Amino acid sequence: MNDLSNFLGRVINGLFKLVLLIAASVFVISFLLAALVVVVAVSLWSLITGRKPAPVVMFTRMREQSQRYTQGVWPGQARQEPPGDVVDVQATEVVDDASVSKPGSH
Repeated sequence: MNDLSNFLGRVINGLFKLVLLIAASVFVISFLLAALVVVVAVSLWSLITGRKPAPVVMFTRMREQSQRYTQGVWPGQARQEPPGDVVDVQATEVVDDASVSKPGSH
């Protein structure tokens, strides 16, 4: 009896794994099919309108920006030279009108 219950347990366990494998396969295949339909639809729409799809434009701009900064120099940083002349100015105090007491308002 023990051998029979072990055998049935292994068969049920194997069937359960097989059902899960089939369910996962159906999910993955349906997801890939849906992605393919979306890619084809976006491609046809871009051909009809004559414009690139928005994600393509966004990733192109991001790639251009990243290539600009991968050289290790931020734009304008290498070209800036320290100023040769230092300009000294006379500092003046800025007085707030609300804090100044008006004559005769005591």
